[in-house]
Amino acid sequence: MRKASLNFILPGLRTLLTINNEQRYDHDIIIALDGKVKKRKKKLSKAVYGTSHTISLDEIKYTYQDKSEGIVIGSGQYGVAKLSNEASEFLKNKHCKILLRPTPEAIQEWNLTEGKWIGLFHITC
Repeated sequence: MRKASLNFILPGLRTLLTINNEQRYDHDIIIALDGKVKKRKKKLSKAVYGTSHTISLDEIKYTYQDKSEGIVIGSGQYGVAKLSNEASEFLKNKHCKILLRPTPEAIQEWNLTEGKWIGLFHITC
């Protein structure tokens, strides 16, 4: 299965992420190893930190898949989202590389990755 190609577009004040120039998303997403896209479960982080801008251990456990070589995290247009220390340690213990960048840069990184990578993209701000 070919990995999805992502594009980040800003039409007016609305941020969109497109996959293979077909599907458009205006909410945060997760991309699984098999390429399936689902809505990010940011309520898992909000329950711990009161915000979804700090990605919690519970959210990373939900997002992570066994045998993932790495995760690309889009931290928002201006890079406001961050990974909690516990979430970072969890991924390191799984030998999962972490690429955390502002979403426009993370999308470029995603399009260059090869192998078994998952994605978490904060695109709403």
